[in-house]
Amino acid sequence: MALYRTYRPKTFDEVIGQEHITKTLENQIMNGHIGHAYLFTGTRGTGKTSIAKIFARAVNCLNPINGSPCGKCENCLKLQKDNDINIIEMDAASNNKVDDIREIREKVKFMPVDVKYKVYIIDEVHMLTDSAFNALLKTLEEPPKHVIFILATTEVHKLPQTILSRCVRFDFRLVSVKELVNHLRKIFELEKIGYDEESLKLIATAGEGSVRDTLSIADSIASYCQGKITKEETLRILGTTDYSLNIEFFNHLKNREIGGVLELIDRMEKEGKNLAVFAKDVSKHARNLLVIKTCENANEILNLPEDVFALFKEQADAFNEKDLINYMQVFSSAENELRYTLSVRLLLETTCLTAMSGMDAKKN
Repeated sequence: MALYRTYRPKTFDEVIGQEHITKTLENQIMNGHIGHAYLFTGTRGTGKTSIAKIFARAVNCLNPINGSPCGKCENCLKLQKDNDINIIEMDAASNNKVDDIREIREKVKFMPVDVKYKVYIIDEVHMLTDSAFNALLKTLEEPPKHVIFILATTEVHKLPQTILSRCVRFDFRLVSVKELVNHLRKIFELEKIGYDEESLKLIATAGEGSVRDTLSIADSIASYCQGKITKEETLRILGTTDYSLNIEFFNHLKNREIGGVLELIDRMEKEGKNLAVFAKDVSKHARNLLVIKTCENANEILNLPEDVFALFKEQADAFNEKDLINYMQVFSSAENELRYTLSVRLLLETTCLTAMSGMDAKKN
């Protein structure tokens, strides 16, 4: 099985990065204050469906431990099966018609089998049609006492206010790089996969706050490396650039060395590096330098190795804030264009010259 499936959390304690949600749900279960409709919203891979399933088991657990399912009682063992009729998962992306919701309205009348609550988990709920939302609203207004609805979405702004007002809303946060690194370290040690600390941070950063994306990336890199995951192999697979290349590139920008910039791009292309990803890395590096230049607790935010942070800080001192903001704007704007253009190298070179001309314009 894929790592993200193997290590899917089974209790609230195993969920990372969402303590503000898990603690609230645990308290509701311990106090017996269970709502009839919940809305989970947030970026993909942050734990919405996992927490929904844990909650569905916890409200039916015979011996909950601090609000989490015990995993051992008759109900927990029963509800862990994917085909149990008391936990109904529905993907609204492919079941978004009014008839699909009407079917739910008919079935909610039936009591759960051998447990206290029947739980409906509707994923990607923003994909429902207007008529389907209206049908769902009628059920949410007067739900049976034995039914709980958990609506999950990545685009909460698409939900009608009438639905929002009837749900207890929880906003899922992106998981920090530090938490993802700790999670990866624990999994790699359990799986007996060799690694170095730099590779952990690269994988966690590439996951962009999503636990599922992070573990999927880790899975593919572990399969490729077949032994120990190294920084060099990780950089190669991700297509990202080593921090030393970013430092070299920014030194060329600082010194107005157009030839140096063009030669570096030529070298990267010959090495097979993804130039579109490089533009993203340049924008991130400018942001990192800006954080170092403007924040007192910069390395708490960036979580860089001390030696790398020292190099970044030295370079940050050589730039002013306006130039760094200019680089962030120019390269982040070009990122999408670089993914689809037929002349990636030419567009990247043009972007670099535009960024440098921005410096000249400000000086003049």
